[in-house]
Amino acid sequence: MHVVGIMGSPRRDSNTELLLNAVLRGAAERGATIQKAVVCELRIDPCTECYACAIDGNCYILDDMTSLYNDLVSADCVILASPIFFYGLPAQAKALVDRCQALWVRRYKLKSWQPDVPSRRGAFVGVGATKGPKLFDGVLLTAKYFFDGIGVSFSDQLLVRGMEERSEVANHPEYLSSAVELGRRLI
Repeated sequence: MHVVGIMGSPRRDSNTELLLNAVLRGAAERGATIQKAVVCELRIDPCTECYACAIDGNCYILDDMTSLYNDLVSADCVILASPIFFYGLPAQAKALVDRCQALWVRRYKLKSWQPDVPSRRGAFVGVGATKGPKLFDGVLLTAKYFFDGIGVSFSDQLLVRGMEERSEVANHPEYLSSAVELGRRLI
């Protein structure tokens, strides 16, 4: 089983990264091979909505997303981890999600790629500074349709509120433990 974790925070050693690392650790404990894509270290240009992908399912933009498509297609499990910016994904993570339009086109328009969705699992890890009851509503819809577009079933989530300071989640072993457990459940 191969797991791809997408670290969607624009900064390293963030609450998001600490939680994603814990999820990946839990998956590795169950024998999975793991891979982490750190969006802030990748060059992923935004989608230009040119529809070049409608021709053959490939995006014309040649950047780090080109190799990430292969990783997403071959993964048994995909974890999207992100902080919450104004009730949504930060720009870096959203660019990655938007560029998966090419995979959506392959799956739904061209029908050139039909993944075994029931066997492929997706999970979302979200971290927000506020504690509002609707904090994750918008981003969960985005995650749902992202997972659908890349051919995985949205099967689990970990949502953490009230983490304002960088790496603050390290002081909350209950959240890190929940993240490890999430990784184990996915395998």
